[in-house]
Amino acid sequence: MAVEVVYRSSRDLERLFMDKAEADRHDKMLELAELLADVLQKAVPSLTEQQVEEVGIYMAKNRDVFAKAFKSQPDALSELLTAPAQVVESVKEAIPVEEAIAEPVAPTKPAKAAKTPK
Repeated sequence: MAVEVVYRSSRDLERLFMDKAEADRHDKMLELAELLADVLQKAVPSLTEQQVEEVGIYMAKNRDVFAKAFKSQPDALSELLTAPAQVVESVKEAIPVEEAIAEPVAPTKPAKAAKTPK
């Protein structure tokens, strides 16, 4: 029997990752999404809790594009307009543990190259 190491997100206990860095990135994204949702709820009180959660997650997942737009490059947002619509999954609707183990999440960043000895 093979042993696999899996990592669990501390903010999304149902989701497992095969890579610690990926789990850390997911946690940071969820933390940003939560803060964005709080700010949006305060700014627009008429939004429902689910709406602010979905918008917060969407913005957090696309933070690089929004960062470019906020740094005097508003055309960066056209990247989101031309991309296929993303369905924002609620934290409560995350992948079940069994599926996460069966289908590991591939890391989004390439691994760093090993240092060569001098």
